[in-house]
Parts: sequence; structure tokens; C-alpha cells
Amino acid sequence: MTTFNVPKREDVSDNNKAIFDKLNNALGFVPNLYATYANSDTALENYLNFSNAKTSLSAKEKEVVNLVVSQVNNCVYCLSAHTVIGKMNGFNDEQILELRSGKASFNNKLDALAKLAKNITENRGHTNEEVIGNYFAAGYTKANLIDTIALVGDKTISNYVHSTTKVPVDFPLAPSPEEALIQS
Repeated sequence: MTTFNVPKREDVSDNNKAIFDKLNNALGFVPNLYATYANSDTALENYLNFSNAKTSLSAKEKEVVNLVVSQVNNCVYCLSAHTVIGKMNGFNDEQILELRSGKASFNNKLDALAKLAKNITENRGHTNEEVIGNYFAAGYTKANLIDTIALVGDKTISNYVHSTTKVPVDFPLAPSPEEALIQS
């Protein structure tokens, strides 16, 4: 198998060096997955522009989608990163595990979002009409639907980058659902 080393600042293009500096200033480090995008002179900037684009979804709603999609795609890197970010957005450990399963019994609107994100991801966009109907009944709009689909695509890209490169996870490892049951 091809080994993917995580590029260091001195290994990347000048454009990516500037992005590394911004990430380091904002986060205190350059996440390994972002650094991996820098194997391309353009992918890191393109991904960050897409990922940070304006959306009709709140930060909390984005984390619902990120957690669900990463679980369906079995991406330990993104599950670990978004467990940390999910906690920063007010979710507790139990809620994060439930969101990963594609549900949110603690909030009807987020439940409809989680179920939609799971259905879209599992069915590669061939979404169940009942799931879409429940999403709209929960108060979401067509604009929210398009933004949710875009976010599923955004997260799937990162899931696939990690699944292919298997770069080291540099966040606290998210427990598997089975490990979480044992710990509780």
C-alpha cells in the first residue's frame, strides 16, 4: 500500500504555506487531514473555501450532519474531530453518540436533520420521500435541503481523503459505539 506522509510546511507550495500559517494561528496546529490536502497545490484552498462557505444551517446543525455522515462512512478521523467540535457546539457525549446513529431524540428538528443526512449518505442521494417530508415538517426549507446535501458532499470528501490516505488522527479518538456502551 502507498504510504501517505503528512506534509510539513516546508514540503508544500507557497499558497499552502500561507494557509498552514492561517490554520496554525487560528487552531494552534495544522490538522493532519488538512495538511494531507496540501499534497495538491489547489485542493486545500478549494476544500476550505467550500467547507467554510455561507450556509443556511447553524454551526450546531452542521455538526449534526458532519457526525452522521462520518459515522455512515466510518471515518475515524472525522468522527474524532467532529466529536471535539460537537462538544464545542454544546452537545454532550450521549448526544454525540446518538447523532452518530442518525437520530436526535433530544430535539425533534435535529432528529429530522440527522435522519435526512443518514438517508442521503446511505442511499447516495436517492433520498426517501418520507424522510424528506419529515425534514420539511420539522421546519426546514428547500434552501436548507440544498445546503444539507452540499454539507453531506463536503464531509464525504474528507471522509474519503482519510479513508484513502489513512493519515494519523491528531484529535482524541472518538469511541466506537460499542466502546461507549462499555464505558457508560
